[in-house]
Amino acid sequence: MVVRAVLVGLGHRTACYASYARHHPEEMEVVGLVDPDLQRLGIFSEKWGIEDDSCFISVEELVSQPKIGDVAINGTMDEVHVETTIPLVKAGYHVLLEKPIASSAEELSLLNDAVKQTGVKVVICHVLRYAPFYRAIKEKLLDGEIGDIIHIHSTENVSYHHTAVAFIRGKWNRREVNPIMLAKCCHDLDLLCWYKSGTNPTKVSSMGGLHFFTKENAPKNSGENCFDCSIERECEYSAKRHYVDNKKWGFYALAGQKNYERGELYTEEEAIEYISNNEYSRCVWKCNNDVADRQSVMIEFNDGTIATHDLVTNTARATRKIQIVGTKGEISGDMVSGIFTIRKANATYGRDFTEEEIDSGVADDLHGGGDLLLVKDFLSVVRGEKPSSSTTTLSDSINSHLIAYAADFSMKESKIFHFDNN
Repeated sequence: MVVRAVLVGLGHRTACYASYARHHPEEMEVVGLVDPDLQRLGIFSEKWGIEDDSCFISVEELVSQPKIGDVAINGTMDEVHVETTIPLVKAGYHVLLEKPIASSAEELSLLNDAVKQTGVKVVICHVLRYAPFYRAIKEKLLDGEIGDIIHIHSTENVSYHHTAVAFIRGKWNRREVNPIMLAKCCHDLDLLCWYKSGTNPTKVSSMGGLHFFTKENAPKNSGENCFDCSIERECEYSAKRHYVDNKKWGFYALAGQKNYERGELYTEEEAIEYISNNEYSRCVWKCNNDVADRQSVMIEFNDGTIATHDLVTNTARATRKIQIVGTKGEISGDMVSGIFTIRKANATYGRDFTEEEIDSGVADDLHGGGDLLLVKDFLSVVRGEKPSSSTTTLSDSINSHLIAYAADFSMKESKIFHFDNN
């Protein structure tokens, strides 16, 4: 069965998931497009060979017509996820929805109610569940390899260049859009809840804040803009260094540049002219950002398990690390290497412990190969096949978001957040 997909919100993540149709045309076909930007519609319609009558400027326009597909891949901006998804599910589309699901608990409840009423499948793009590294750890937990979980600790280290482009200069630099624990770490919080599937959080405590990327910490002689700054060549946050010289994060900084959108090459002069006149050339110490640049969260589950997560920005190397301690052993690993180790006490045989090193087979990919595995699993669910352990319903993705909302409250108010699980 070939699943017909409509792409909603024609950005980087949607394009990534849609690429599955290129690799597996026998499983998925792109049949429609939705985006308010006519230029993007034109680019994507040309790329996928979509006729004008299957291109729409809004979800409302799409659902006013008879269904043209089986599923929708919704990669719109965070703040409109719910308002664009509810009409889709009411129209009968199964939805692959980019994270985070919603900006508030109230919105989350509205979407969950709509999904229950319609009976369609909504799968959230928690891609780390599908990464071989985390899937292999999940299988070991399901096999009872380390017994019952006592404690989990995870860390996300966000590189200095990713921090600058997304959370200082870019689209996710304001709490009013989403607090950084939701925008960046809902993957990680989802993993904690996935590993503790079947148990609910009871308390959340969090500390953190914006302390480094502030005007007070701006280097001497720094300018307002990287292209009008006397120390630009010495600065590790130079927009020219990141987006032009080193060609990192161009799909953010050059996203509105017509040639870039079409995948065509652009000259250095064109890139500089474009970036120097948009928000991505602002000095990182003089932006309008207000999201935290570091935050730690502690969660207590209803069976007594404690989980902690640390978000650390401005690191030299991006990576995720995890340690899970159980009643019969422990698992620890680093996602960048793709390797995790299982250790077990071994006093009976005169040794402190035994250990086994396991290579998941995927390294140097911060989604661990999970993007297209997610799409594959989603299509299996739509076809009525048995999903893998990675795929669950919308309701199973809710706890991670409730924890993120609670963490933001706790950090702001310096109070422990108590869940009402009655």
